Amino acid sequence: MNDTATRVLENRRARALLPRLGPAAPADEAAGYAAQRALAGMTGAVPPLGFKIGATTKQMQGYLGLTGPAAGFVPRESLHPQDATLRFADFVKVGVECEIGVRLGHDLPPGPCTPEQAGAAVAECFAAIEIVENRYEAFLTLGAPTLIADQVFHAAGVAAPPQPGWRDLDLAAVQGRFRFDGVERATGFGRDLLGHPFAALAWLAGSGAARVFGGLKAGQMVWLGSVTPAIWLDGPCAVEADFGPLGTARLRFV
Repeated sequence: MNDTATRVLENRRARALLPRLGPAAPADEAAGYAAQRALAGMTGAVPPLGFKIGATTKQMQGYLGLTGPAAGFVPRESLHPQDATLRFADFVKVGVECEIGVRLGHDLPPGPCTPEQAGAAVAECFAAIEIVENRYEAFLTLGAPTLIADQVFHAAGVAAPPQPGWRDLDLAAVQGRFRFDGVERATGFGRDLLGHPFAALAWLAGSGAARVFGGLKAGQMVWLGSVTPAIWLDGPCAVEADFGPLGTARLRFV
C-alpha cells in the first residue's frame, strides 16, 4: 500500500488540512503520480472520468510554486451538472477556476504528442469550472510531488454543454470572463494555456499522469487549466465562466 496515498486519504476523510508528510512524502514527481494512481485505486476511481491540468499558465505556476504544469485524475462522482447548486459548507477552503474542457473521441497513448495530434483526438469542447480546495496547511512548503499525489487541489467540476461549432473557433483567442454574482473579477484567453488549449492536452498525454493511468481514453473529459488565477471564495455565490461562443459554465454555492 502506498504510504503517501494512505495519508492523503486519511486526511481527506477527517477533513483535516494536509501537513508536510515527512518520510511519507513522495521524493519526486514520478513518485507523486504513483501515489495519485494508488489513491485512485483506493477510492474506486479506476478508470477515472478524466483528468485536470493545473498550473498551465506561468501566473499559476508562480502562485503555486511549481516549475511547470501538474495533472490529477478526476473521479466520476466529482462531475456536477450545469447550473448545479452546491453547499458551500461541504468544501474545505473552496475556490473555483475558469477553464476550457474537452471530451476525447479517440485514445491518446502515453508519450510524446503534438498539439495537432491532441486536437485530432478531441470530440467536444466546452466551457468549464473546476472547483478546487486549499486542503493544505501550507501548500507552498509541501512540494510539487505531494500536491500531485493529492490531485493538485481538485475537488469537483462543472461542464457547460458542448458547442457544435467549436472547430471553427480560434481557441487560442477565445476569452474567458469569470463572474461572481454577475460581477466580472478576472479574464484570460485560451492562449494562456501553454500557448493553445491543445498544447495543454498534448502536455497531459506526455505527463506522468497519463503514464500511470495507461494513457488518455476515448470518452474521458479533461479540464485543460484555468485561464485566470484561482478565485478563493468567502461565502455562497453564483459563479459563471463565460467563454462567449464556446459557452458559459454556471454553478451556485448556497
